[in-house]
This record gives sequence, structure tokens and C-alpha cells, in this order.
Amino acid sequence: MTDQPPRILIVEDDAEAAEALAAAARELGAQPEVVTTYDAGLIAAAGTDYAVVVFDRMLPGGDGIDAIARIRAAGSTALVLVVSALGRAANKIEGLEKGADDYLAKPFDPDELRARLRALLRRQAMQVLDNDMVVLGPVQIRMKARTVHVGNQHVPVSPKEFELIAYFARNAGETVTRTQLLENVWNLHFDPQTNVVDVHVGRLRRKLEQAAGRGVIHTDRGAGYVFDPQRAPQPADDGDAG
Repeated sequence: MTDQPPRILIVEDDAEAAEALAAAARELGAQPEVVTTYDAGLIAAAGTDYAVVVFDRMLPGGDGIDAIARIRAAGSTALVLVVSALGRAANKIEGLEKGADDYLAKPFDPDELRARLRALLRRQAMQVLDNDMVVLGPVQIRMKARTVHVGNQHVPVSPKEFELIAYFARNAGETVTRTQLLENVWNLHFDPQTNVVDVHVGRLRRKLEQAAGRGVIHTDRGAGYVFDPQRAPQPADDGDAG
């Protein structure tokens, strides 16, 4: 079965802004749907399983931040990005206090928009169930049992490899440096001038890749590693972090 692309609902009455938001969603591999009124946004968000909902504030029929509580009450688990020309700090605080997961002022930079949407999609993809199981794409990490599965396949890991994947999972989608791994997984606050990190990451990477049939831990050349089971393979993914 092929994984379906994540769906993003865009509730925006300005045609130019709506197209910019939809284009950013498509560039991230998501499927956008655009509606142009407050009421249409409420209906769509309640009736479809979206990963992210983008609400403008000044919509025909209402304020997008007032919709957040209503779509939550209707059962939506989507993360909400508010975009608005109301970009003062007080406006952002109001939006976040009313339940927005992020708030982006207009006019927005396309690169920043993509970064915000990418972060929300990653957060939505990783679910923590009963404070025990972390799920990111096909990878399942059970914190209490300290076990790792890819789909239905158990992946045997050593205690140190489990600490490593647990740290990666808490920072999924972000570049993790060798220094961070030394400090947080090995509790070393100095560089021992060994390849202990690369050896363990390489061993864990091979186990996960064999089970998943694709890369799970990627190399950010010269910077570190990125744990992202849903990312397309990159040419520089082989080898260490340089």
C-alpha cells in the first residue's frame, strides 16, 4: 500500500496568498485544499483528516483564531498555522494562547513559510502514544520496553543504540551534531577523539535501512545526522557526518 501524501487545508480569501500557501504545500509533497471563508474552513476541517490547517485571521465570516477551538471540539487533530497581516507580538501571543501551533505574519518569506510548514508536518507525523510509543513513518519506538520496530519487523538494538534512536526521535527532522550525541547519549562533554559516534550511528543506520528498505538516518554532510524516515534519499546520505 502506498503512503498517501499529507493533506493541508488552507483557509484564505486572498487569492495570491492562497496560491503561495498551496505552492509551498505542494513543494513539501503535501496535498493542499483551499477554501475561502470561515464557515467553509470549519466544515472542511471537521469532515476531513488533515495534517495541518492554515487559517487566515480576517476571513469572510469570522476570525481564523476563533475557529481553532471549534475544529478541536469537532475532533480535528490537525496542527494549526495562523497567517495574518496582524503581525504584532500581541497578535501572535493571542493566536498562540487560543491554540494555534504556529503564527506567521504577512507578508511572509516563501522560505520561512516552507520551513514552518515542514516543521508542523514533522510534528504531526511523529505521534507519542500513552507516553510509551513514538511513531514516525514506519518506525515505532517503545520507550518502556526499549524496543524498535519497522512496520511489523522487530529491529534488535543494543542499549546504546536504543538511547541513540530515542535521542534522534526527540529531534526528528533536525540536524543532530556529533557533539550533541556525545553529550546527550554518551554523557561526554568533551571530544574523546574517537569514532565512537560514527560507529554506533553507522550500525544503527544499517539495521534500520535493512528493515525499512530505505534510508532512515541521513547524513547532513559536515554538520551531523538527520533522523527522518519519511525523507527522500539524498546523494550524500552514505558515509559519516564529516
